Amino acid sequence: MKLSVVIPVYNEINTIEEILHRVQQVPIEKEIIVVDDGSTDGTRDILKRIKADNIKVIFHERNLGKGAALQTGFSQVTGDIVIIQDADLEYYPDEYPQLIELIEQGKADVVYGSRFLGRHRVFLFSHYLGNLILNFLTNFLYNTNLTDMETCYKAFRREVIQGAKFKSKSFGFEPEFTAYIFRKRYRVYEVPISYDGRGYDEGKKITWKDGFIALYWLIRGRMSRLHREQAELYKLTRLKNYTKSVYSHIEKYLGQRILELGAGLGNYTRLMLGKERVVASDISSTFLVELKRRIVENDRVKIIQYNVIDSPSEELKKERFDTILCLNVLEHIQDDITALKNIAELMDDNSRLIIQVPALSWLLGRLDIELNHYRRYQKEELVLKLNQSGFTVEHIQYYNVFGVFAWWLNSVVLRRKSLPGIQLRIFNFMLPLFDWIEAQIQLPLGASLIAIAKKK
Repeated sequence: MKLSVVIPVYNEINTIEEILHRVQQVPIEKEIIVVDDGSTDGTRDILKRIKADNIKVIFHERNLGKGAALQTGFSQVTGDIVIIQDADLEYYPDEYPQLIELIEQGKADVVYGSRFLGRHRVFLFSHYLGNLILNFLTNFLYNTNLTDMETCYKAFRREVIQGAKFKSKSFGFEPEFTAYIFRKRYRVYEVPISYDGRGYDEGKKITWKDGFIALYWLIRGRMSRLHREQAELYKLTRLKNYTKSVYSHIEKYLGQRILELGAGLGNYTRLMLGKERVVASDISSTFLVELKRRIVENDRVKIIQYNVIDSPSEELKKERFDTILCLNVLEHIQDDITALKNIAELMDDNSRLIIQVPALSWLLGRLDIELNHYRRYQKEELVLKLNQSGFTVEHIQYYNVFGVFAWWLNSVVLRRKSLPGIQLRIFNFMLPLFDWIEAQIQLPLGASLIAIAKKK
């Protein structure tokens, strides 16, 4: 795995050459991205003279802060793993291997180098006390057991920061990043590192004021909302009765070799683990991380990243699936015809496609917009698009008639951005009764459509 080392620099003329030398000496393939954050002490002149193929230097015209420098550096990384390195000599680059080992082994997404677990210079009690308080607040707010939130040494897979928009431009980056990874449920480990803390007379810049900034970002991170679609998916993981209900409608159509599109957090994947072969896929790297944490891969179960709008690979075609599961995926795709045609390429004759989509176009409202739904389907529209894509519809039905009024009220009338948790819990509790009533009445409408189709 290639390593990207991001080094924010501000007025480090005394140490910049030595730290770059130490980083270069680490026997790992790497790129070094140095971001000078408006230095005024001559550091810029030294950086302008650097000639090395694997070092890229970026200059800020004025001092914007450590967080801003890191974000500039992150935008340039190409490595598989990223490490943050301060430009002073408090940390030891020769300890990179122990930081990245767990990531290379696939056990961790993020690794913190803890100064309090390893060898460290006996130094300022005031700094130790400040860190102790911030660590306690971090663990209290995020229900974790981190020992060193403010450490510089943070190693992580590049995908962790892809798409992330950090707002802090100062030392508030450390708590904001910590809040981000715990809210996203990444797998976080700590390993001991050595630490040679320096004093203010040696150039240390962080002060007691930054402690209050850290507290602000910890609280702000805890109060901020997750990405809407991700937050709703986490809610659905708690709706056990809903998952069982949907699965009961499709179970008899499932074969033994299944491709699940849009597996999300693995709610349905778990129910199919006894099958001969299950390949669970999702477009989101965040969901894949969570999926791999929940589902153990083996000879029968594989987890991959796949966007159904892309033509399937030959390797995927060789799987010879007899069933493709596409639950609540098609509505998120603008060109759904192309997606259906790509699905058909993965199927043999008489293999089945099982689809669930939101139904009734007049229910389209604010909730759909927040969940990135391009449409809700009418029954005739779904049948037509399946036929145009090379499928014959074997069975199609409306599902969840009691959800129609709830969705209309919350999404169209009240224009809510998310379904209230209390409503979801009541719905989940009442669902067995709702299913029984729905089976007796069989009304020609429902909040969803479930279709079973065969390749022509």
